[in-house]
Amino acid sequence: MSLPILSIKGVSKFYTHKTALDQVSLDIPKGSIFGLLGPNGAGKTSLLRIINQITIADTGSVEMNGQALSKDHLHQIGYLPEERGLYKKQKVWAQLLYFAELRGLSRREAVNKAEYWLKKMALWEIRQKPLEELSKGMQQKIQVIVACLHDPELLILDEPFSGFDPVNAELLSSVLLELKQAGTSIIFSTHRMESVEQLCDYMAIIHESKLVLNGKIDDIKAQYANGKVIVTCDQSIQLDPNAYAITKHCINSKGQNEYTIQTLSGNNNALISEVIKQAQLLSFTPVTPSILDIFIQLVTSNNNA
Repeated sequence: MSLPILSIKGVSKFYTHKTALDQVSLDIPKGSIFGLLGPNGAGKTSLLRIINQITIADTGSVEMNGQALSKDHLHQIGYLPEERGLYKKQKVWAQLLYFAELRGLSRREAVNKAEYWLKKMALWEIRQKPLEELSKGMQQKIQVIVACLHDPELLILDEPFSGFDPVNAELLSSVLLELKQAGTSIIFSTHRMESVEQLCDYMAIIHESKLVLNGKIDDIKAQYANGKVIVTCDQSIQLDPNAYAITKHCINSKGQNEYTIQTLSGNNNALISEVIKQAQLLSFTPVTPSILDIFIQLVTSNNNA
């Protein structure tokens, strides 16, 4: 198994009247897109700020590529903060060159990268405009460009889809997938569950400062599958209520009987056998929970604990 790009071990962060992070440990696999989820105030931004060395963990450690995280790693990291940190009155072009050179690029490299990213993000025509004249979505795209200008090995994005309409959200999604394909490791924090569903290989949920879920998306979905299946057949059926709960029955657009069934025992083979005794089985589809379903279930259950 390859070394993770980032290894977070027992990280805690305390403020005067609040614990922001409580013994959080997780690995970020190299070359993956990792979704960091949680309700507002859960501790996500606190963790991202520690990784970027804006603040320091009170306990625990962070390693990048197997080495203790240090200032030397900052040139390998790109960071999009949730709060905007650009200069409102400065023109876009001058601003991008300034940030690129801060990251160690030569003037020529800065010019080439700024041109490449402005064209890629459909912003070339506004390069000589001050930031304050741009829409919220355009400003957000400039922030994304600043995070990407120096070709970081690790890209960290805090609410990257904020202010985006569906067209620009799709553009950013395609850019993130291209960066992943090129070998960039990406962490992003978001409330857009559909983006996690579409983009992420791995995810973690932080709730009330604690890590409550962490793993590969497919494994998590399998873990939270609740035994529901959708069955279609040519006629109605009757099932033992002690073994199966029919939560929905309708006639679909094809005139077929369609059932949503909870298998209380988890034995789908027994359900299939029971159905085919009574009718012609036309389809049998396990119901996979969405990331939103899992998020709501997990956060709600922790709130009630």
